[in-house]
Amino acid sequence: MQNRKRKGFTLIELLIVVVIIGILAAIAIPKFANTKGKAYMATMKGDLRNLATAQEGYAADNAGAYFAGTSIGPAAIAATGYAPSTGVTVTVTQDPNGWQADATHAAAPGKDCEIFIQNGTAQPAGVTIAQASGEPKCN
Repeated sequence: MQNRKRKGFTLIELLIVVVIIGILAAIAIPKFANTKGKAYMATMKGDLRNLATAQEGYAADNAGAYFAGTSIGPAAIAATGYAPSTGVTVTVTQDPNGWQADATHAAAPGKDCEIFIQNGTAQPAGVTIAQASGEPKCN
């Protein structure tokens, strides 16, 4: 009779552990798949909030006039004190009652955020996503 002690795991025990790990991975991976996209959206929203603050400061220094331009470049950064995050492109458009801005991220194609500040009650013509003045929204 052999009387030796076996050390280690059986094949069944190892297979059960692998199956459990596979189930946990199948649950966890979809939850974290959209994390980068949410981070890009948060970056764009944050940039638009920072732009709103810079615009109000610029207007206070320039008799109530807002900055407007096709994109935020070095001249605008010097004028408003605002710089968008890396990869974010911001376009500012001025209208008679305020301004609106659109933000896109190079790493998030098809995603767009916008904000508008309106002194009157009418929403600017080019705004399609944002619903309230001063509140950035994304699609």
